[in-house]
Amino acid sequence: MSDLLRTPERRTCERCGRVEQYDDGVWRAEGLGNLYCIHEWDIDGTFVPIKRDRSVAAEEC
Repeated sequence: MSDLLRTPERRTCERCGRVEQYDDGVWRAEGLGNLYCIHEWDIDGTFVPIKRDRSVAAEEC
């Protein structure tokens, strides 16, 4: 089995507009946004973290 675990590449706070990029295993902010904001990230359920390998060999097992 060779399923691939994917990570999101970008997220935006719905309250203050802070934008972050996922780079080298950590989130990096493009700007500070609101320092005291309790960030609410734009997570809507469309991101699928596990990408299934659909090769013929995997289906035979």
